[in-house]
Amino acid sequence: MVQGLVVSCQPVPGGPQDNADFVIGFARAALAAGATALRIESVAYVAAVRAVTGVPIIALVKRNLTDSPVRITPFVGDAEALADAGADIVAFDATDRVRPASVEALVKAVKGRGRLSMADCSCLEDARRALAAGADFVGTTLSGYVGGPEPEEPDLALVAAIRSLTPHVIAEGRIRSPEQAAAAIRAGASAVVVGSAITRTEHVTSWFNGAVSRALAARAEGPVLAIDIGGTKTMAALVSGSDVLEEIKIATAREAGPEDWLSAIASETAAWAGRYQRIGIAATGLIRDGRWSALNPETLAIPAAYPLEQRAEDLFGVPVRAINDAQAAAWGEYRFGAGQSADMVFLTISTGIGGGIVVNGRLLTGMAGHFGLIRSPSQGLYPLEDQASGRWMAAQAAKPGTRLTRGKFCPAARGRRVGGRYHFKLRPARGNALRRHQDDTRPEDDRHRRRHRFGRGLSRRGS
Repeated sequence: MVQGLVVSCQPVPGGPQDNADFVIGFARAALAAGATALRIESVAYVAAVRAVTGVPIIALVKRNLTDSPVRITPFVGDAEALADAGADIVAFDATDRVRPASVEALVKAVKGRGRLSMADCSCLEDARRALAAGADFVGTTLSGYVGGPEPEEPDLALVAAIRSLTPHVIAEGRIRSPEQAAAAIRAGASAVVVGSAITRTEHVTSWFNGAVSRALAARAEGPVLAIDIGGTKTMAALVSGSDVLEEIKIATAREAGPEDWLSAIASETAAWAGRYQRIGIAATGLIRDGRWSALNPETLAIPAAYPLEQRAEDLFGVPVRAINDAQAAAWGEYRFGAGQSADMVFLTISTGIGGGIVVNGRLLTGMAGHFGLIRSPSQGLYPLEDQASGRWMAAQAAKPGTRLTRGKFCPAARGRRVGGRYHFKLRPARGNALRRHQDDTRPEDDRHRRRHRFGRGLSRRGS
C-alpha cells in the first residue's frame, strides 16, 4: 500500500527536461530524499524508471482528445500498456464526463493485469462511484480542474470527505509547500503527491519570479496610506515596506458616523497627499465587497452596508482596499510576525474582542474570527465582548464603589509590564484593600497575578 510522500516526476511536455534521463534523475533524487513512491507519466518513462528502481510506481498516460475532456489514461489499452510496462498502480480520470472508456472498464482492465487502480477524482460523488466500481485508491487530483477558475490552495475539505469513505485517499493537486503536505495528512490522506513544486523547474521558477516581480512593483509604487478605524481611536500611517514614515492618532467620535470619520482622517493626513497611491483600511465590524456594517453597535454604530471603499476612493482619489481590523492584524502576523507561514488564530482584546484565522496560507474573511460575538457564556443573552472587553472594563471601573489596583492597572495603562505581562484587575473598595495590593512583591499579590493573568499571545493593539 502507498503511504507517505509520492513524488510526481512529470516534466513539462516539450520542455528541456522532457527526456528519460531527466525523469530517471528526478526519480532517483526523490527516492534518495525519502519519497516512498513515484508518479510517472507515459509508458516509455514508466519502463525507464522501472528498470532502475523497485519502489511503487503510480502510472498514467495523458492524451488531448477532441471528443472528450478526459486526459488521464482515457483508454483501456492505455491502462493495460502501463501495467505491462511495470506500473504497480494505474491512475485514471474518474470524473463524470463524456469518456471513451467507463470507470468500470478501466478498473477491470487493471485488475486483469494483477495491478491496483487509482481513481483521480474531482468531487466526493466521483469518489463514491469509483469505489463502487472497485477502485483501490482515490485521489483528489482533479479537484478544481473540471471547469471554472482554478483554485490556489489544495482541496483539503475533499480529502477529509473522501477519508470518510475509504482510508486509501491520496491527496494531490496544488500542494506546493511542506505545510500544505502535512495539512493533507492531518485531513486524512494516507499519501500525498507533490509534483510541480519538486520536479518542474519551469513552474517553480515562475512562482518565485512572480513573487519577486510583484514585490519590486509594490516598492516602485511608493508608500501606502494605512488607516485603522476603531471604536476608541483612529490611526493613520504612511508606510513604505516595513518603514512607518508618518503617523497620526485621533479619537473616534463615536456619536458621528463614517462620513465624519473619513473626513477627519482626510483632514489630519492632508499634508501627505501625493505621497501615496493606495490606501488600506482596517476597521472594526464586518466588511464584505467593500461595504461596512456593524456586528455589535455597542462597539461602533455603523450604518448597514456603508460603501466604505467607494466613499474613501471618492474622498482620497486613490484605490482603496478595506478589511476587518482583527483579520488584517492576523494576516500581518502571518506574513511578518509571530505566525509566519503557519496555520494560526489571532485574538485581540481592546474596545471589543476580535480575531482572525489563517489556514493553509489563506485568510478566512466574512464572519471568521469574530470571537467577541459568541453568546454561549451568557446563555445567548448578549455577546461575549459586552462582558469581557476594554469597553466593559472601563464601564466597571467607572461604577461607584470600585477602585483600581494602582500597582497594576495604572502601570499597564501607561504601557508598562507588571509581573511579565500587561495586567490589571478591578476590586470593590473595602477598608485597606487598595493599600494591601499596591506592593507587587507580596505573596497575596502573586496569587492574584496567577488568577487574573491574560493568556500569552494576546494582542494589545487597538481596534
